[in-house]
Amino acid sequence: MIILGINHYFHDSTACLLVDGKIAVAIEEERLNRRKHTREFPERAIRLCLSEAGLTPADVDAVAVSIKPDKNLPQRLAYGIRNAPNAVSFFTFEFGHWALKQTDFRRWYRKTWPSGGPKVHFVPHHMAHAVGSFLASPFDDAAILSIDGAGEWSTSFLGEGRGTRVRMFSESFFPDSLGSFYEVPTQYCGFIPNTDEGKTMGLASFGDPDRFGDIVDRLVTVDEEGRIHIDLEMFNYQFWGPDRFNDRFVETFGPARAGFHAPIEKHHEDVAAAFQQTLEERALEMCAHLRRQSRSRYLVISGGVALNSVMNGRILREAGFDDIYVMPAAGDNGTALGAALYVDSTVMGNPRRHVHDDPYLGTAYTDDYIEKLITTSKLTASKHEDIAGTVAQLLADGKIVGWFQGRMEIGPRALGNRSILADPTLPHMKDKINAEVKHRESFRPFAPSVIAEATGTYFDITTESPFMLRVCDVLPDMRERLPAITHVDGTARLHTVKKDVNPLYHDVISRFGQLSGVPVVLNTSFNVQGEPIVESPEQALRCFATTGLDAVAMGSWLVEKGSAF
Repeated sequence: MIILGINHYFHDSTACLLVDGKIAVAIEEERLNRRKHTREFPERAIRLCLSEAGLTPADVDAVAVSIKPDKNLPQRLAYGIRNAPNAVSFFTFEFGHWALKQTDFRRWYRKTWPSGGPKVHFVPHHMAHAVGSFLASPFDDAAILSIDGAGEWSTSFLGEGRGTRVRMFSESFFPDSLGSFYEVPTQYCGFIPNTDEGKTMGLASFGDPDRFGDIVDRLVTVDEEGRIHIDLEMFNYQFWGPDRFNDRFVETFGPARAGFHAPIEKHHEDVAAAFQQTLEERALEMCAHLRRQSRSRYLVISGGVALNSVMNGRILREAGFDDIYVMPAAGDNGTALGAALYVDSTVMGNPRRHVHDDPYLGTAYTDDYIEKLITTSKLTASKHEDIAGTVAQLLADGKIVGWFQGRMEIGPRALGNRSILADPTLPHMKDKINAEVKHRESFRPFAPSVIAEATGTYFDITTESPFMLRVCDVLPDMRERLPAITHVDGTARLHTVKKDVNPLYHDVISRFGQLSGVPVVLNTSFNVQGEPIVESPEQALRCFATTGLDAVAMGSWLVEKGSAF
C-alpha cells in the first residue's frame, strides 16, 4: 500500500510517501525551490519522493491531503459577513486563496493521472496534526494537544488516542487562537509573523515577564472544556490583514520596533517575555484539562505552536505526564505525514506500523557524486576514512565545520545530517557564528547536541530530546563549561543523540568528547538566516564559500577554506 501525503494549503509545503504503513521518504518543498516556508504546490518534492523510493505515480494507491476545504465553510462565511467591511483581506484569503490552492491541486492531479488516478482523501487539518502525530508516536495511548494559528477554522484540538482510535474532547475556533496570539509580539518586535516566532521565544528570555504580565494574561483564557478565548481589543489579526495589532496595543506597550535593523528596546523584550509566559500558562491549563479527561500518562503535542520548545520544556516538567512526544516536523510540514498515517490507520483500518523516531527521511548523496562535484568545481579536497575523527579534531582546534551526511532531516531543526558544528566550550563561539556564519541577531542562542548516555551529566532532564524540541536547564556547574550553548537564562534547546539512530553523528560527538572532555557539540542548521537548510552538496558548498565556515565535511570528503579558495 503506497500513500502519498501532501501539505500545500498553507505554508511549509511538503510531500511524503507511506509504504506499507511506514514513512519511507519525506521532503519539504522549500529545500528544493529555496524559498523558506514556501506555500508553492510541492510538485518538485512529490517527484523527488517518488524517485527516492524507486516508484512512479502509477504505484500510488491513495493520496492524502492535509486539509478539508469545505470544513466549517458556513461558519467562515458568516464570520466574514459579520465583520464586513473590515474583512476584505479575510475574504481574499479564505476564499480566493483557497480557490487557487484547489486549482493547483486539480491541475497537478490531472497532469499526473490523465486517465484517472488514486482516490484522494481530504483530511481535516487538525486531524492531520493531532491524530497523525499520535499515530507516529511510540505511545499505545496518549492525551493529545494540537495548537496552531488556524486550520480550516479550528485552532486547537484536545483529545485522547488509544490504539488507532482517537476521541476528541474539545476544539477552539478562529479567531480564538494561541498561534495567532503569539504572532502579535513577533510582528511588534520587528520580526516576520508566522515565520520568526522562534526569535520571539529567544528574545523573551531577556525580558521581564512581570512588567506587562497582568495585561497580557487577561487577554487569553481557557474555559472548563479546554477551549481558548481571546480578548481581541488590541489585535487586528482576526481580519487577516498585514497588521496583527492596533493603535491600542501600541498605546499600552509602547512603540513597535521600526523594522528589522532598528534597535531592540527593553519594552520589546518585556512584551516578548509576557506573551511567552502567557502562552506557557495557557498551554499548561489545557494540559491540566487533558489530565482530568485522559487516563494516559503520556502526551502528544502537535501544531505550529508545538515548535515552541520553551513551552514544551515547561509542559514536560509541570503538566504531570511521564513523557511527551513532538514529531520533528510538528508544524504544517508534518501534516503531510500525519494525513498519510491517518488515512492508513483510521480510514483504511490498518494497524499502527510506524514509530516516527528517525527524522532522516530526505535525500542522500554518494561519495562518488560528491567527488565529481569537487572535481568539476576545481576544488582542493581530501578524502578521509575516519571523517568523524577528522572533524572532531577540527572542532577541538576551534574550527567551525559544515557537516553534510546521510539522508536529510525532516522539520526545521538540523539534527546532525545538515548541521554546522563548533566547540561549545569557547566563550566567543556564539557571537562568532551569529556574526560570521549565520548572519543573524546576536541574542539568538545555539543548541547543543549531546550523546544520549551523557545527558544527565550536563543537563537537567530525565527524558530524551531527539528532535531538539525541548528546552531544559544546563546544570549550574556546567554553564561556565558550555558558554556557547547556554542561553542567558541558563537553558538550552537540547538535542540528544543515540548511537543506533545516527551512529556517525554520535561518533563525531564522542570523539570530540575524548579530545575536549565534553561529549557535547554546538549544533545549528546548515544555512544562513532567511534561507532553508541546504539540501544538496552544491548548496552546502555555496554556503561554505560565502560564510565564515572553516571547513565542510560531505560524506568522506573534506574541503577546507584555506586550501579551496
